[in-house]
Amino acid sequence: MTTDEALAAAERALELSGSDPAAARELARDVLRSVGPWSSADSQGSAAPWSPADPWSSAATGSSADPWSSADTWDGDTAASRGGAVAVPQDRAPAAAHDGSPAAHDGSPAADDGIRAALPAEAAAVAHRALAVAARELGDLPLAEEHLRRAVRVALRAGLPYRAAQARLSLVHVLTELGHPRRALAVATAAEPCLPPAETARLAVHRAGALTRLGRYAEALAQCDRAVGALDGDAHYLAGALLNRGLIRVFLGCFGEAEADLRRCAELARGAGLDHVLALAEGNLPFLAARRGDLPAAFTAYRRAENSLFGFPERLATMRCDLAEALVDAHLPGEARALLDLAVPELSAAGAEVALADARLLLARVELRTGDPRRAAEHAEPAAAALAAQGRTALVPLAAEVLLRARLASGPPSRELAAELLSCAADLDGAGRPDLSRELRFAAAETALRLGDRAGAREQLAVLARRAPGLLRHRAAALHRALSGDRRGAFAAVRAGLTEAGSAASALDDPAIRAYAVGAGEPLARFGLALALETGRGRAVLAWAERWRAVAGGAGRPVAPDVEELRAALGEAALVEFVRDGDGLVAVAVTPERVALRRLGPFTAVAEATVRLRYGLRRSHLRDGRIPGLDGDAALLERLLFGALRRSLGDRPLVVVPTGSLHTLPWPVLPLNAGRPVTVASAAAAWLAGHRAPAVPGGRTVAVAGPALRCAGAEAAMVAARRPGTERVAARRAEVLAALEGAEVAHLAAHGVFSPGSPLLSSIHLDDGPLMAYDLLRLRRPPALAVLSACDAGMARVPADGAPLGLAGAFLSVGSRCVVASLVPVRDEPALALMEVFHELLATGHPPARALAAASAKTGVAGFACFGYGDRPVPAARP
Repeated sequence: MTTDEALAAAERALELSGSDPAAARELARDVLRSVGPWSSADSQGSAAPWSPADPWSSAATGSSADPWSSADTWDGDTAASRGGAVAVPQDRAPAAAHDGSPAAHDGSPAADDGIRAALPAEAAAVAHRALAVAARELGDLPLAEEHLRRAVRVALRAGLPYRAAQARLSLVHVLTELGHPRRALAVATAAEPCLPPAETARLAVHRAGALTRLGRYAEALAQCDRAVGALDGDAHYLAGALLNRGLIRVFLGCFGEAEADLRRCAELARGAGLDHVLALAEGNLPFLAARRGDLPAAFTAYRRAENSLFGFPERLATMRCDLAEALVDAHLPGEARALLDLAVPELSAAGAEVALADARLLLARVELRTGDPRRAAEHAEPAAAALAAQGRTALVPLAAEVLLRARLASGPPSRELAAELLSCAADLDGAGRPDLSRELRFAAAETALRLGDRAGAREQLAVLARRAPGLLRHRAAALHRALSGDRRGAFAAVRAGLTEAGSAASALDDPAIRAYAVGAGEPLARFGLALALETGRGRAVLAWAERWRAVAGGAGRPVAPDVEELRAALGEAALVEFVRDGDGLVAVAVTPERVALRRLGPFTAVAEATVRLRYGLRRSHLRDGRIPGLDGDAALLERLLFGALRRSLGDRPLVVVPTGSLHTLPWPVLPLNAGRPVTVASAAAAWLAGHRAPAVPGGRTVAVAGPALRCAGAEAAMVAARRPGTERVAARRAEVLAALEGAEVAHLAAHGVFSPGSPLLSSIHLDDGPLMAYDLLRLRRPPALAVLSACDAGMARVPADGAPLGLAGAFLSVGSRCVVASLVPVRDEPALALMEVFHELLATGHPPARALAAASAKTGVAGFACFGYGDRPVPAARP
């Protein structure tokens, strides 16, 4: 092709690079093949790659170092922002933007010859820039940087400063995403003198991204404001400026203005056909919603954004990291881990090294919070190495802190480890993280105590009890007073700390956020429980266990129910509350005769037997044959849990308050409970609240039959036959949620899925997709009785005793009185048989717990349990 054709083709490749990067890449390569020696920056013999006039050259900087050398490091700063999330539009050159340098065309032959000589180089520079933008679109940041370096060199060697400045304009964004925002700002400074006003406004958009990465939000916002005011008519860059400004405003907490910017960006991008910018605008909405505290909206927006960003893996990964960080701040580490597990490989493949280091550090923190110190160390080690290599020294102590905590959680203490904890605490102080420093000093005090160094422990605790803020002050005071022999003062410090934790938690409507948010108070609650166990009194242990469950459940204060009121409400029934003491399991049994305290043995043995029993039931129900040892595991669990209590329990109806993984045990399958009404409650106080609630007249009954379930329709029809006036509801999310509002009884027959790592993502399958547990949190008047004839719908994860999370837990947390659900898969025909008897007994006045026990005994179908308060008959349906 001719030189004119080559330049036109290069410009066309640049135009295509954002919308069709593959086609742009092929066209740009054709241009480079056609211009020959100008296709490479290093093709002109030994000529220096940087013009002396170039501000980056050694002559200009006074340094002989290559400005692109790895020795040119970035100090990293301590900004918490994720620069990769600041999405910017791809660069576009004006279609006829030939700056003519070395000289403007004046019509003379000499000038014309100069322009003709520069055209191949200009085409090569534009083609390299097109290849860079295409590489960026395809997620290859290092390749994008390489092509932009070549574009700058080619342009400068040919005397084309405008083209060099355009390449640098693109380079600002790429360097920012590669983790060099300071270098990006220097490149922007070099580019600006050679750009016309319209393109300096574009440069401001890129500058905003670099400033955001450095945490300089006010300056970044000013750059965006400047760009928005100057880019009228430039839809692509105006959309990018609005996108950046929206994200900056999220960081600044200006959520309303941020949403307005993102919505305007999406509208502009949609009208201009800028699909990738539209996808990025929608991709930031989950982050905005999560920072705002609206987790249901965040997950809904995430599902949309995940679809719109499909095909842009690096940007999708960045969006996931941003949402994950917001979820960690919202105390949802399980949900954050699910996103980070997807994001880390994509960032690694894209070469986004700084974003990758940040993601690994965040993932290490999440693994530690979810109880996996080994994996926490596996992620923290490469994160620490990368942060050090990138010169981000202020963040290195954060990775070191995770590594030390992982060692502390997975091995015995040592004096060396105690010394390292204090040394890292000092480093964290120097890095401006006194919050982490104080926590590490408390860990050092506990380590000293385990090593027998009471004096060293008391020294650290005394300082923290005086100077630490919040819960840590109460923890330090409680432990310090206990070491001094002041048990009454220790109890007072525990109560004060739990009161503070409960007050903060009561402001949180979302039960999952609340359950994780109170996690900081759990060590204090464990200490209070340990002090109560030292008394040997069942009433004291029950009171302190219930105080913690009240805090986790959102009561607002660490209150315990009156034992005499509880015994009166139980009548002839018994309540057994299980609590953990380290790896030991303890039970408090409340019967009409007494409140008994029993130590039961190691919790690990109970947890392992629970897993085996549930696995055996799954295999048995799926007709893989009777699993050897199933009856033995049930008998073993009965002995471990009730052996010391069996005589006092007799054949009374039973209320069980589990702890930890005991929430996954199908309690009715234990031989002791055959035919016995059993109700599973999150706390004694929660069961008592159900007993206190006034009875109401019968209301609506709704029945839903989900897809791909052979007997779902028959179940719904059966419910309608036994409860006249039952409303058959289409299995669509919006219709089901609307029908659940204000219903007395809701029966859902569908496939169910429990998500152990992210219990809010547990779901019931409907025709138009999953009905998630977090969708149920929107209910204002949930059904009094929810019957979930769905596999695993009764399963729960319990980040804090008193707050089981899952489908059943979601119904109970928003006000349902009772939920009947399965903890294992049950085949269609047996489930239908069980439900026929259950609803028949309900219709004749049996309470749910008694009806379920009788139905299970009659049909032989096991695996369902009654949750909440199952002792009140269900009123007859109103036609």
